Amino acid sequence: MNIHEYQAKELLAKYGVAVLKGGVAYTAEEAANRAKELGGPVYVVKSQIHAGGRGAGRFTDNPDGAGGVRVVKSVDDVRKNADEMLGHVLVTKQSGAEGKEVKRLYIEDGCDIARELYLGMLLDRDTSRLIMMASTEGGMEIEEVAHETPEKILKVSIDPATGMMPFHARKLAFGLGLEGKQVGSAVKLMLSLYKAFNDLDCSIIEINPLVVSGAGEVIALDAKINFDDNALFRHKDVMELRDEDEEDPKELEAAQHELNYIRLDGNIGCMVNGAGLAMSTMDIIQLKGGSPANFLDVGGGATKERVTTAFKIILSDPNVEGILVNIFGGIMRCDVIAEGVVAAAREVSLNVPLVVRLEGTNVDQGKQIMADSGLPIISADDLGDAAVKVVQAVKEAN
Repeated sequence: MNIHEYQAKELLAKYGVAVLKGGVAYTAEEAANRAKELGGPVYVVKSQIHAGGRGAGRFTDNPDGAGGVRVVKSVDDVRKNADEMLGHVLVTKQSGAEGKEVKRLYIEDGCDIARELYLGMLLDRDTSRLIMMASTEGGMEIEEVAHETPEKILKVSIDPATGMMPFHARKLAFGLGLEGKQVGSAVKLMLSLYKAFNDLDCSIIEINPLVVSGAGEVIALDAKINFDDNALFRHKDVMELRDEDEEDPKELEAAQHELNYIRLDGNIGCMVNGAGLAMSTMDIIQLKGGSPANFLDVGGGATKERVTTAFKIILSDPNVEGILVNIFGGIMRCDVIAEGVVAAAREVSLNVPLVVRLEGTNVDQGKQIMADSGLPIISADDLGDAAVKVVQAVKEAN
């Protein structure tokens, strides 16, 4: 689960992470009032959407204008810019071409920035340890830094038996070229960040940029937090921060039916049982020259109704030009899947090629149900055969 920048900063501030004063606003007048409370003389008006690159982004109704993060010097300018941003669609390199409508703003104090740095924390799956990363290349995406100048990424791996220690933080601080009081400020922030990561069951925390002020303070100028969905039951307060307006409606509907669905950019829809099998299915589609339109795991105990819903969610994506159903029946019975596929195909008037590969429990009954349906379902013998057939069927249909 993702949250907005202002929410992330409110959480981190409770752990002692240094952030600037600010407040959320939903109207231009509220934005002006937040600015009055801050007192100036410099204000930053920040669009709040679940996408990075807001400052470099552009609004669809004014592509040559300013982006989603603006520095202004008066309350009137805050009001004016808020009016230009709220209710308008902001497109960034992370939002996709459709962009996201700005429904709330964060009005924040200005900052005397001496340096911009990067700080992030995540789980290193190779070592099963938390890792904190830092770089002098603040403001840039860490993926770009890793690709172009990997030597500029500093890392410390943290043993869970000891947790993060001051020497870990000092190593990063010295590596960033901090000195004097800056080191102490950075150490305090990093240790606080580590505690927040653990206490809140985060999957990633990213501070980009982390800035050094003219006064030598190290401050989180931006903040991004993702949470481990599997641990949210322990954090009802965090769950309350969820903004469903920022989430894909199809993914929300899927979650309501206990389906694991993620929309992708391809044209071949996938319905599979089991996350590992779903990943393998997407890989082999790519290998055979196709492009998966989604990840969708119906789970091991799906009902006919849930399978029908899954099928309808896939077909609601206008980019889908073909569907591959790949089921290995263990707990999930092949006849149940077949009934769901047939019911859904009839309900939505299927008009794209459908390839089905079934194997496992009640496979013969499942194949018979599809054969008797009268629908143009293409049967496959194995996963490789299924991928070849769906890619070819899509090409022929076009």
